[in-house]
Amino acid sequence: MELYINQFIFSVYPYVAGSIFIFGSLLRFERGQYTWRAMSSQMLTPRSKAFRWASVAFHVGILLLFFGHLVGLLTPTWLYEGIGLSASAKQLAAMIAGGLFGLLCLYGITYLLWRRLFVPAVRANSAVMDTFIICLIWLQLATGLGTIVVSTGHLDGHTMQQLAHWAQHIVTFRSGAHEFVLGVPWVYKSHIFLGMIMFTAFPFSRLVHIWSWPWAYTRRRYQIVRQH
Repeated sequence: MELYINQFIFSVYPYVAGSIFIFGSLLRFERGQYTWRAMSSQMLTPRSKAFRWASVAFHVGILLLFFGHLVGLLTPTWLYEGIGLSASAKQLAAMIAGGLFGLLCLYGITYLLWRRLFVPAVRANSAVMDTFIICLIWLQLATGLGTIVVSTGHLDGHTMQQLAHWAQHIVTFRSGAHEFVLGVPWVYKSHIFLGMIMFTAFPFSRLVHIWSWPWAYTRRRYQIVRQH
C-alpha cells in the first residue's frame, strides 16, 4: 500500500499539480481578471518599516530560492561534473545558499504571517486562501531548512542526486520517477509534497500576480512626489 501511495504522490500527482497550475492560471486570467492582482494590504499598516523590510526579505528570498531549486534540480550530473564540480561540493554550495536565502525568506514570511493573524485590520481583510497560502509557504520553508539539517549528516551528495533525478524524470515525462525518492528521509518528501500542494493552490490564490511582471515600470518616466 505504501508503495502505491508513494507512486501516486511522486509520479502521478506532480502532473496533476502542474496541470492545475497551468490551466487553472489560464482560466483565472480568462474568467476573473478583476481578481488578478496582489491585493496588497500595505495601506492597512501605513509607515511600517518592519513591514517593508519583511516584504522585501520575503520576495527576494523566495525568488532566489525558486531559481536556486530550478537550477540545482534540473542541472544534469554530467554537466556540473564536466566543469569539475563534485556532487558533494554541489550539495555543500546548495546547503549554504539555501540556508542563507531560506532564513532571509523565513524572516519575511514569519512577520507577514504574524501580521495577517494578529493585526485586526489585516485579519479582517484576509480571505481563507490568504491565510492558508501564507501558512503553507511558512511550512514549506521550515521543511526546506529542515532538509539542510538532515543533509549535514551525509555530505556525499547522493540524496541530492536522487532528488535531482526525480525532478528530471518528471519534467522529461519519464516513468519510474518515484523510485528515486523511496529511500530519502521523510523531511525531503514532505518538502516536495508541500511544494506540489503550493502549485495546486496557486491559481486560486493571490500568487497569480507573479505572472504579471511590471515591465512597464522600467520604461516609464520618474514620478515626482512632494511632501507637505
